[in-house]
Parts: sequence; structure tokens; C-alpha cells
Amino acid sequence: MNLFEHFRNRVIDNVSGLVADGVLPEGIETARINVEPPREAGHGDLTTNAAMLLAKPAGMKPRDLAEKLVEKLLGEDNIVSADVAGPGFINMTLDDGFWHQQLSEILAVGTSYGDSTIGGGETINVEFVSANPTGPMHVGHGRGAVVGDVLANMLTKAGFDVTREYYINDAGAQVDVLARSLHLRYRQALGDDIGEIPDGLYPGEYLITTGQRLAEIEGDKWKNAPEDDWMQPVRDFAINAMMDIIRIDLKALGITHDRFTSERELVASGAVADAIADLEGRGLIYQGTLEPPKGKLPDDWEEREQTLFKSSDYGDDSDRPVKKSDGSWTYFATDMAYHREKQQRGFNTMIDVWGVDHGGYVKRVSAAVKALTDGAGELDVKLCNLVNLMEDGKPVKMSKRAGTFVTLRDVIDKVGKDVVRFIMLTRKNDMGLDFDLAGVMEQSRDNPVFYVQYAHARIHSVLRHAAEDLSADALSDAALAAAPLDRLNDPVELALIKRMANWPRIVESAAEAHEPHRIVYYLGELAAEFHGLWNKGKDDASLRFILADDPDLTRARLALVKGAAFVIASGLEVIGVVPVEEMR
Repeated sequence: MNLFEHFRNRVIDNVSGLVADGVLPEGIETARINVEPPREAGHGDLTTNAAMLLAKPAGMKPRDLAEKLVEKLLGEDNIVSADVAGPGFINMTLDDGFWHQQLSEILAVGTSYGDSTIGGGETINVEFVSANPTGPMHVGHGRGAVVGDVLANMLTKAGFDVTREYYINDAGAQVDVLARSLHLRYRQALGDDIGEIPDGLYPGEYLITTGQRLAEIEGDKWKNAPEDDWMQPVRDFAINAMMDIIRIDLKALGITHDRFTSERELVASGAVADAIADLEGRGLIYQGTLEPPKGKLPDDWEEREQTLFKSSDYGDDSDRPVKKSDGSWTYFATDMAYHREKQQRGFNTMIDVWGVDHGGYVKRVSAAVKALTDGAGELDVKLCNLVNLMEDGKPVKMSKRAGTFVTLRDVIDKVGKDVVRFIMLTRKNDMGLDFDLAGVMEQSRDNPVFYVQYAHARIHSVLRHAAEDLSADALSDAALAAAPLDRLNDPVELALIKRMANWPRIVESAAEAHEPHRIVYYLGELAAEFHGLWNKGKDDASLRFILADDPDLTRARLALVKGAAFVIASGLEVIGVVPVEEMR
């Protein structure tokens, strides 16, 4: 249960009571009323802006209305105090019994705690990674992969029906360069001395083995053939081989996609022509010329008539070309058709995870989605900023296997998938991220992965120690749920329960905002709350989890830590990280 939504509904019910009493006018709007955690713990457990929002339409002063609402709220179960603060906020404090009920709910459902139905089964398409199939993924691709996958996990937990999709950019000039690069390695495998890799081709060693496989399958069939003869089959072979590498690397990161869509197949199907024809039929395609970029005139600028889409009608900075000078479609045209096709498959909500270098592309694609779906489609683009890969504070040199960058697989092999997934979410996706290979392996509070995992491992250490004196039945989830939870009345114990009870709200708010980093932030706060309780027990024996002379309180505290383990595991599950029971 999202307790904040629960009490929001109760506030709204009491507003309705004030309407019935004649204090507030009929039909007063309550949609924007919020109930949230207060900014400072000393201000209670909940705060609402109801009086601030309703005062003006009610023709009342906010504090006067707040006082009326407080009188109503004090008659509610579980609310032990309600006070007016500042210009009209209402701060509420709940009784201990309510928090004990929340712990009982956590123990009853385990790691399913936080599951929500707010999505209502709405279909959402999350397209992420979509790296050009020209070689192994680099660390930057890894960040987008984690952001997209965890976003999909989070939306699923919140009740949405999510499809993970990968768009294969296999129709551009870069795959022709890949084919030429592979043909060179193919000749090498057949015994030719290829010398230095020419500028403009891909130098990575990964193409050596791919060239050898091509030679094993085709022999010398394409060795001396004209490029026009070997380009298509070699290109197809290269794309399939690179996608195999990408799929394997994604699997090592714990990621699988539900669908792969090929740009080439999209173009061949006529989907691009159909999309442009649709827009043309509505007067949104025209022949015209564009002005040069503002503030400068490029040396190669050539004013010429082009086929343009009226994207400026839909919020873009200017209109955009949909055809190249040779008559082929622009990248933008194929992207337009791709998003139209996604909406036709039933996805009105589309989330794309891109690299930050594509930031200038957002407005035009958003404009296209609005136009092509008549406003029914909604596109949210999550831009992932750069990852600065370091070791002991120094930049990591490039990978020999890739030739120009550090591969994602190199990093996974060095620190493990769970560390990679967690660290990639320690900053909001549009902020730069420092990833220190040595730092993420340290067992210290400064390492966020260790800090959260250590909390989970510590809890299981407590439970193992308890098992030495108590039977397995006494430590079962059912037995702990039946423990006298009302014995948990120390402020630090209640603070931990309150943090745990905030998990459903975090799931829902993070899902609605499409911000998976909130999960990692929350887990850090929850771990800190638990470690704080642990440390107080070291200083104050009465706060220890296992008390030989008080079995009832021991069972209650074991229930508390077991609940904390469930919530931590639930959060790690969303991130795609396996919770550990021992630190090695």
C-alpha cells in the first residue's frame, strides 16, 4: 500500500466533509492535493498542501481553512496529531500501531512489497541500447542498457505491460563501412597481407575472428570479387555477427529484449514511404529550402530545394528534410516511420533511451510522433550522459579488442554485472558519471554497492545467529509476522519501519517520472537507516536484536530486520542485482 496515497484519499474525503458542512463550495477541485513526507522528520509523518490549494477558490485564508480541515483529520484513525504550519501546510503524525501494521504487511508479502496496480496494464514500449551493429558495446552503451532495463523492471512492478525493444540501425553508411572492414579481415584470414587498417575502417580485433568464420563458410568466394558482388552478403554476415556479440554482452549484463526491429526491413516494407505519404496527405510535407544554422554559415552550406516535414508546427526549431540529395530517405524519415509503427502496434507511450550526443534530435522526433499519431502517441526520451571510466582516479586506456574504446564486456568481466548495474544508477541519467573500477570493489561506506549489500548480509548474519537458539519454525515468515510488533517503540526502530513503508511510494513515483535512479537513492537511505540501528545496538545493549532475557522483543526485532531484508531485496530485484547473504 502506498500510505501517502491512502492518506491523500482520506484528506480528500474530509474535504468532501467540509463541502457537506457548507464550509467549502460544491465542485471544488481536489485533483492537485498531495500528501507527502515532510522535508524535516520533526514535522511529523505526513504533510498536505490541501488548504493551500483550496483556499483561493473557497475564498478563505489558507490557515483558516487548514484549521477547519485539522478538526476533521483529528477524527481519523491512526492520526494522533495534526498541526498547521507556515502559510497553511498541515503536518500529521501517525500512531505507532499504524507503522506496526505496515511491517506486518511487508512480512506477509515479502519481496512483492511495493507491487502496484497504478499502471493498470497500460502498454509501454521501452527502446534502449540500439547501438549501431558495428562492434562490441562500449561503457556508455552499458549505461543506457541499465537505465532502460531497470526502467522496464520498475514500470512492470508498478503494473504496466512493458515491451523491451532494440532498434537495429542496419540501413546506414556505417554498416557498409563495417562490411568493408570485415572483407579486409576475411582476406587476412585467407592469407593476404592487409598491412595497416586504412583510415575510416573499423580496426578492432573482434573482426579478426569474424573474418575467419566468414572464410571458413565461404572459402575464397568473395576474395577477389568486385565490391558490388560481395557487399550485400558480407554486410548481412557482419551485421548478424555483431548482433550476436551484442546479445551475448547484454546477456552478461542480465538484459534480454522482447523484440528486435531492423531498420533495413522497415525501409524494405514500405513503412517509410507510407509514413511520409500520410503526412503529405495532410499537407505536412513540402518542397522548400532551409536557412543555414543560426549564427554561422558552414563552408559547405548549399541552399537547395529539399523535401521537408513541417516539424516546426509541432514544437521543433525548424522544418526537417526527409530525403537526401540522392533520393534515399534520411535517418529522420526512417525514425519517423519506426515510431509510427510502434504506435500502430499499440504503444501510445514510448520511452527511448539515447546517448546524450543525440540531444539535438529529441525535438524533431517528438514533433514527428505528435504529427504521425494525431497527438495520441507520447514520447519520452531519456538522455544518458557520458561515463568516465577510471581506475584509482586515472582514465582507463582503450581496449585492444575494440580498437578505439573500452568495451562494456571488459568492465563486466572485471567487476561483475551487479556492480555495473548498480553504479550506472548512482547518478541521474542526464548527469555525468564517474566509474572507478577500483573504487567500486572497495568494502567501505563510500562504495554504494557494498553499503547496500552489506546491510542485507548483516541482516542474514543476525538471522543465522538467531537460528542457533531458535527453531526454524520460530523464524518462519508466519511466526515473525505474529511476533508482538507493538514492542517496537524505540524511535530508531520506528524510523526504520517508516523508511521501509515508503517503498511503495518510491516505486510509483519513480515509475511515473521514468526515473530509475530513485531506486538506488532509496536503497542507500534504507541501508543507512539499518546500519544506524545496528550501530546504536553496539553502543546500547538494550537495542540489540537478540536479547536472551526478552524472547518476545527478540522476535519482534527479528521481524523488523527480516522486513528490512525483504524491502532491500525487492529494490535490488528491480535493479536486477542479486542480494547477498554473506560478504566475501
